[in-house]
Amino acid sequence: MYLLVNILGILVFLGIAFLFSKDKKNIKWRSVITVLILNMVIAYCLTQFAWGRAAVQAAANFFAVLVQVAYQGIAFALPSWVHMKQMDFVTSALMPILLIVPVFDILTYIGILPFIIKWVGKGLAYITGQPKFESFFAVEMMFLGNTEALAVSTLQIKRISAQRNVVIAMMSMSCVTASILGAYTQMVPGQFVLTAVPLNILNAVIISSILMPTNVSPEEDTIAKMGGSNNNEENKEAAEIGEKVEREPFFSFLGDSILGAGKLILIIVANVIAFVALAALIDKVLGLINPSLSLEHILGIIMFPFAWLMGSDVHTAFQFAQYMGTKLVTNEFVVMGGVSSKINTFAPHFRAQLTVFLTSFANLSTVGMIIGAFKGIVDKKSNDIISKNVGYLVLSGILVSLMSAGIVGLFVW
Repeated sequence: MYLLVNILGILVFLGIAFLFSKDKKNIKWRSVITVLILNMVIAYCLTQFAWGRAAVQAAANFFAVLVQVAYQGIAFALPSWVHMKQMDFVTSALMPILLIVPVFDILTYIGILPFIIKWVGKGLAYITGQPKFESFFAVEMMFLGNTEALAVSTLQIKRISAQRNVVIAMMSMSCVTASILGAYTQMVPGQFVLTAVPLNILNAVIISSILMPTNVSPEEDTIAKMGGSNNNEENKEAAEIGEKVEREPFFSFLGDSILGAGKLILIIVANVIAFVALAALIDKVLGLINPSLSLEHILGIIMFPFAWLMGSDVHTAFQFAQYMGTKLVTNEFVVMGGVSSKINTFAPHFRAQLTVFLTSFANLSTVGMIIGAFKGIVDKKSNDIISKNVGYLVLSGILVSLMSAGIVGLFVW
């Protein structure tokens, strides 16, 4: 019975996306079904075969090493920020951007990254039927996270339409940063943390393509030369991969890249602080009405039907809903820290689904991060369009987390 409810839940989540779609007639169902099947195959492999989990772990370890190297630079300038029991969010997740962006800019400068993404993107675009850049961006997000992927794709993001940028923003709600995976695995089962990474990306493609279908002409379906924070005016007209453009001197290029990365960090931090503080203010106001009333509690009640559709009994579903609500208005670390000592006592089905649901940045503060990142990249008109679709960003993030947890639940009981 619970398996049937789980299957029904996945269909309901897709139905909700269809209900809120901005262009139902142009949804590419062939692409949606193809990616959904691919998603289920990957979920099966990563939950049933050791080699699948090892492959994801190896890729994640590469980026984790890169982040550890970044910490050495941070520790030289700000040792008190690094040499502590637990680094704060800015140090652990954002400061590494100062290395990650220049590294990818260098790979772009010497031509390695454009070559890789050209062929990987073509393969994914062919399989999924999605535009090339959306496919490339999905790969970048799988290990880099939202802000880093946005940073290294700055030039492309400036070139595409505002509607496609909204799609990119929705996809950005459903990922994690490689530097955070190690911390996650210390609190919740690492097997399901790593499984969630590719599933979230593929489900982000599914949900975003249903909520906001885009028609991209062959002329538009191109990839600009990518760069992180460094994009001079003359490079804005860079054509598809392979076209030669005049390159500025390397160290000038690198200096601009580092400065751009620093600017992006400041913008993101400002937006995160404001969004989290506003959520806290709402809790204070609700507390004046009823001391036991909070945004987490309200969202927990709202999330109960969706938690039940995961295929659990009523008691477990309500517990799941509370965790969902807390995660959405705070972040995944709050919930992971609270359940770390007891999650291994949960039923396998609930344990797997809870871990996968928590393994993403889909919460209210991430909206601030994404809008802040875009504010530092696109013009005001495009950023305003993204801001007007904040509801779709939140809906996308929730549905992707539900889809990923639901799909994993099909194979873990």
